[in-house]
Amino acid sequence: MNALMHATFGITDFWTYLLGTIFIVLLPGPNSMYVLSVAAQRGVRAGYRGACGVFLGDAILMVLSAAGVASLLKASPGLFYVIKYIGAAYLAWIGFQMLRGALRSWTGHGKGAQAAAAVEGAGQGEGQGPVQATDPTNPFRKALLISLLNPKAILFFVSFFIQFVDPQFAYPVLSFAALGLVCQVCSFAYLTAIIFVGAKLAEAFRRRRRLSAGMASGVGAMFIGFGAKLATATLN
Repeated sequence: MNALMHATFGITDFWTYLLGTIFIVLLPGPNSMYVLSVAAQRGVRAGYRGACGVFLGDAILMVLSAAGVASLLKASPGLFYVIKYIGAAYLAWIGFQMLRGALRSWTGHGKGAQAAAAVEGAGQGEGQGPVQATDPTNPFRKALLISLLNPKAILFFVSFFIQFVDPQFAYPVLSFAALGLVCQVCSFAYLTAIIFVGAKLAEAFRRRRRLSAGMASGVGAMFIGFGAKLATATLN
């Protein structure tokens, strides 16, 4: 397989790349945590809309990395820090919004609105929980922004991909495309598992408002942590 991938796509060590990608995809991050939260609160379809935003965001970052944007960020630290702080602020804002919604649900202030949403969504099919009314944002757009507003991801993609591209290969774009496809397939499998786990939790959350609030507050705290981590990230 290694010989075939090298001859066809210019990939130097396919199995090492595949294993590394699997481990990296499995690491918890804002993308997977957001998709899990959406699936648990709003069902499978909303979870996949969020996942599609992640796929598109990752694809854009891969293209930008292959086009040399990572080198531009390294050469322009000021631009990197502007993007970094915008991304960190956005992740923290999402976290605070989740914490605020969880607090309102926990104290019962949102009970009437949730009950109305439950009646309104009763005929809309499985997975349309009452939390939908408290988070009307489009999962696709939100996941896309979460994925894109992370300049460290661009640097990661280019530093990871370049290790497996033969510099002598005549068509490096083909190499990056093949590596990106493998990454997206691994991400699709992982996010699919997360979505269906979240959908299993949705029924329990619809019955137990405080359990839903507890998960939302936990995910919100994680997003604030992701934002703080990004804010302290460096180019090295």
